[in-house]
Amino acid sequence: MKKKILLLGSGELGKEFVIAAQRLGQTVVACDSYAGAPAMQVADASEVFPMLDGEALAAAVEKHRPDIIVPEIEAIRTERLYDFERQGIQVTPSARAVNFTMNRKAIRDLAAKELGLKTAKYFYATSLDELREAAAKVGFPCVVKPLMSSSGKGQSLVKGPEELEHAWQYGCEGSRGDIRELIVEEFIRFDSEITLLTVTQKSGPTLFCPPIGHVQKGGDYRESFQSPEVAPEHLAEAQRMAAAVTEALTGAGIWGVEFFLSREKGVYFSELSPRPHDTGMVTLAGTQNLNEFELHLRAVLGLPIPAVTFERQGASAVVLSPVACASEPRIDGAEEALASDPRLDLRLFGKPSARVNRRMGVVVGYAPHGESLDALRDRVKAAAAKIEVREPDTETK
Repeated sequence: MKKKILLLGSGELGKEFVIAAQRLGQTVVACDSYAGAPAMQVADASEVFPMLDGEALAAAVEKHRPDIIVPEIEAIRTERLYDFERQGIQVTPSARAVNFTMNRKAIRDLAAKELGLKTAKYFYATSLDELREAAAKVGFPCVVKPLMSSSGKGQSLVKGPEELEHAWQYGCEGSRGDIRELIVEEFIRFDSEITLLTVTQKSGPTLFCPPIGHVQKGGDYRESFQSPEVAPEHLAEAQRMAAAVTEALTGAGIWGVEFFLSREKGVYFSELSPRPHDTGMVTLAGTQNLNEFELHLRAVLGLPIPAVTFERQGASAVVLSPVACASEPRIDGAEEALASDPRLDLRLFGKPSARVNRRMGVVVGYAPHGESLDALRDRVKAAAAKIEVREPDTETK
């Protein structure tokens, strides 16, 4: 059962995946573009190289000869994954899945045009003039995003034509990789948005975790909570859509499938990630029998997952850096945040540097019997607000 896993991307999600893998005796080589990344701190070995460099990626594969490759980020020379798969290396969930989902154009066209899933109206733009034409077709407000990005980078809510030039520049600057093309989307007026963690197995049925509600700011998640109230018909439709798109992409693993929910217009497919999802960090609060990282590992290894069971309500709130520092950011306030609430936990990611609004940690918590979800969310957010990220020479107040 012991496998060697090459992890491509070593952020906080990768770190929790490595911890889950270590608990089942696996060997993990963590890769990223900078040294000391979170997952490298708990992995068996590490490699530092730009993963958009196909030759460097191939060299790492040749050096370590992994049994399994697990991508954790978008900016990878994804076409090389087909070569590795042909060599007999398992790519998670599959080379096809990673290639499609790392590019918003491929996954949106698959969902809307091939599978007929309901999505926001959208167009593509490779120049400012094309962006203006597309926005005029979609109408204002509209959402402009790079085809390849994460954590809201390069994403704009455009309220009028005068904002398009800035949206074009910001979108191109926020794009990961060498793709200079943006997607322009209709702005959906939704009542809520959810992540439906979906588990596909090598042998066994597709499983769904209880839905995770979340709040985003600037396209990046700030808090998440499980389980939100979702109309049964909306949940059934979201599960149908998630099953359809993951089956089309093929492979085993966990997928973060995002949806907009509208009481009047129903369920809209939004985006999909072929790996653990940042909003799914709420599962670290013991909301399920297995957290999302354990589920991903079991699916990758082909171990049986009989069911995903909901155990208790949980919530998460992120810790963001208000400062930029090149090395050893100082984090204060953990004692105060955790002093009086036994149902909270703090995960600091150990990132070796900070930039403004970089995610440096997360507070997770669960609700005792009878506590409302709103009260739980307030507790968790209040604790996260007590954690302060400072420059290393800043004196504690």
